[in-house]
Amino acid sequence: MSSGSKIRIAAAVVLNEHGETLLVRKLGTSIFMQPGGKVAFGESAVDALAREIAEELGCTIDRNAAFHAGRFQAPAANEPGWTVDADLFVVSLLGEPHAQAEIEEIAWILPTDVGDLVVAPLTRDFALPIACGTASSTL
Repeated sequence: MSSGSKIRIAAAVVLNEHGETLLVRKLGTSIFMQPGGKVAFGESAVDALAREIAEELGCTIDRNAAFHAGRFQAPAANEPGWTVDADLFVVSLLGEPHAQAEIEEIAWILPTDVGDLVVAPLTRDFALPIACGTASSTL
């Protein structure tokens, strides 16, 4: 939910077997970011993440294996003047992700090389460094 100029969200750092991380782009936008979304009143961050992953990607997460990497703040990518207050979780997906609901595109990228993608501040400053550390410790 929104509070003042902050948007409370939960977002996922997802890695595949090649060390690539999953990014999504919402309909009508040009910025790639972590999958996830707003935390509803009374909802836990991990429950919000599971709900958003199901809605946006058509798959689920293993809630018991979700690793809470921390809570971070960054400028909101698509809401000028707003800040996201985000719980980031390292998760594994159960099922194959595909773009649905408000997601127009998904991309698997190496966390060290975004290429020409425009990425959200939260992704650039926090999620990609977390993905780099997680990938290097598991590969």
